[in-house]
Amino acid sequence: MQNTLATEPIPHDVAHQRAWPFELRRWALPLAVLLASFVLLYRGVILKLVNDWATDDNYSHGFLIVPIALYFAWERRERLLALRREPSLVGLAIVLASIGLLIVGNLGAELFLMRISILGVLAGGIVFVLGWPSLRVLAFPLGFLILMVPLPAIIFNQIALPLQLFASRAGEFVLTLLHIPVLREGNVIVLAHTTLEVAEACSGIRSLVSLITLGVVYGYFSDPRFSVRFLIVCSTIPVAIIANGLRVAGTGVAAHYFGPAAAEGFFHTFSGWVVFIVAFVAVFGVRGVLVHGLQMAERFRLQRMAT
Repeated sequence: MQNTLATEPIPHDVAHQRAWPFELRRWALPLAVLLASFVLLYRGVILKLVNDWATDDNYSHGFLIVPIALYFAWERRERLLALRREPSLVGLAIVLASIGLLIVGNLGAELFLMRISILGVLAGGIVFVLGWPSLRVLAFPLGFLILMVPLPAIIFNQIALPLQLFASRAGEFVLTLLHIPVLREGNVIVLAHTTLEVAEACSGIRSLVSLITLGVVYGYFSDPRFSVRFLIVCSTIPVAIIANGLRVAGTGVAAHYFGPAAAEGFFHTFSGWVVFIVAFVAVFGVRGVLVHGLQMAERFRLQRMAT
């Protein structure tokens, strides 16, 4: 008797996934060359960016952005493996345009353009090597990287000054409600025994940027619905602004009753951390309200359908 082996065709998806390791080996050298070229091209930009994270408290959260973005990308690995590789020359055009942006930024000493061009090169490289479907899968991790780039000075100042004035007005309002003698001149709050200046560092922009970042991460992990995630991120803006206004008011109250030392040094820094934690807890509460509201709306819809 002659034994025969019955063979079944391998499903396309399984065969495609098995072929990926070989594809990766074939593309290992080109990818290595691209990575080395990227590092050489952006070495100075990246070093200056990391230095800003280390020296500017407004953007110290930047150290967390890249690892979190890499995790978001790693989470999507199964979806990427299931996709066909569809390289597009448009990606090369995007890369060249982004390098042009880097050159323009370098000539004009505009760090923001140079740093934003990093995202263009990454996006274009993905399209050139893997195709548009892969870019769509990786769009969120790439978009998240925007949070690592400090705002241009002209935009930063346009945001910081109104926040300073709002915080000083909020402080004046609360102190007046508490019948504490106060006089405000711009961003300066004059009390009976001391004077408080709501400086740029006290404008709240630091906690605003950090809270937006945490809001994005918390929304991503806490709820799969885009609407809830979007509203959670949006809620961080008024929460951060109001919390900072209350912090200025609390500093004014402490300075009035305990003297100028209560508004300086350790107490000032500690109050900032406390207010930030309270603000983040408030974002938790916003998420709870949103989920409860959506559940009530769904029950109401089902009741109307039943009647």
